[in-house]
Amino acid sequence: MQKKLKKFTITTLGCKVNQAESESIAQELITSDWSAVKNSDRAEVCIVNTCTVTQKASMQSRQAVRKAIRSNPNACIIVTGCYAQTAPQEINKIDGVDYIVGHDKKLSISRLIRSKGDDASDNQVSSFNDIGKKRRFQLMPTATSAPRTRPFLKIQDGCDAFCTYCIVPYARGRSRSMPLDNVLQSIEQLARAGYHEVVLTGIHLGAYGQDLTPATNLVQLMERIADGKSITRVRISSIEPFELTAEVIQRVAESDIFCKHFHIPLQSGDDGILKKMGRPYSRRDFYDLISSIHRKMPDAAIGVDTLIGFPGESEAAFDNTYELMADLPVSYLHVFPFSSRPGTVADKLPNKLNPAVIKDRCKRMRELGHQLREKFYGKFIGQKTKILIEAKREGSTGLLKGISSNYLPILIDADDECKNKLVEVRIEKLERNQLFGVLCK
Repeated sequence: MQKKLKKFTITTLGCKVNQAESESIAQELITSDWSAVKNSDRAEVCIVNTCTVTQKASMQSRQAVRKAIRSNPNACIIVTGCYAQTAPQEINKIDGVDYIVGHDKKLSISRLIRSKGDDASDNQVSSFNDIGKKRRFQLMPTATSAPRTRPFLKIQDGCDAFCTYCIVPYARGRSRSMPLDNVLQSIEQLARAGYHEVVLTGIHLGAYGQDLTPATNLVQLMERIADGKSITRVRISSIEPFELTAEVIQRVAESDIFCKHFHIPLQSGDDGILKKMGRPYSRRDFYDLISSIHRKMPDAAIGVDTLIGFPGESEAAFDNTYELMADLPVSYLHVFPFSSRPGTVADKLPNKLNPAVIKDRCKRMRELGHQLREKFYGKFIGQKTKILIEAKREGSTGLLKGISSNYLPILIDADDECKNKLVEVRIEKLERNQLFGVLCK
């Protein structure tokens, strides 16, 4: 009798978009009577959703594939994601991989396994189309079974910017947007499923709607979401500085629905490096943007991405980035070392930096980020705020953790009945860069 494949596991590397897609793939499989299990279990199907934004991410993707094969020697191994899209020939060299699935075929994974049954491991199929030719957003199931308290909703894919260091447009293709009504329907579905917050995500979120007919934009989407009031909180993930307009900032400032949290990729605070990167703004533009947000919302969280060690980055250029971050009311930093990606303009640039220099600069920038985070957190000691309690307790303390609108992670001692609920807390102390609070009565 043919054995049915019923248990699956998904390992996800990389960005929020990848995580959102993994949750949609899982939703599709769960709807088809599959059962999600933890990585340690003996799943019959192991899916690895890969990343290739840096050399390290590609290496970690290969490691994750090999680990899945070792942990589940009899499983059907399926590899998808950005590394699979850009380097299928490298994955094909790994003995034990059964399927390599391109971005546009992710929703076929369920049918792929179902049609093959126990014979799946006897066949290798590489499912690829030229992702750059895709012009329509691929609708995926809304992840109403997502295990996270704040599910990600992908509303945009692809990027038309082609910054000189970035491989993502080659992995994801051109900018494509989910139709506005579908976004609203997905948010309503998540609200009905019991979620109180949704995180809108995309590869180039600020370009949302420009490809649709008729064209729309992020501001119009925000207005429709605010009018609908179907969910308590909506968080906007990373958005480019040149697309974080006064209108977007104003909508966040005047709405109770949109979280007071901005995550903005600066990359460099040096005008010369920004030009080489193909970034269409200046150091002054960024300074004015952050200052504008802070004036309207002094308590807003402002996170910033920095890319350290771009070819030709002098000590003075690095200092310009460091000093800009030190001078602005930034809440936290994400620091990335430059990683040369094949096929990009930056891969061919001269004056590559010594890895030791890049490592040292990243260390200094991360130390600054630690100081900025501590300063931001410290502002709120003694204040009250509402937090959304997550489903899992914090590992080292066993306390519950909740996230505020302005992205403060606060630990509290409370019963499990608080999980997945919005509760009011008073922030009492800051220890080791961690906030602690108590429930308000």
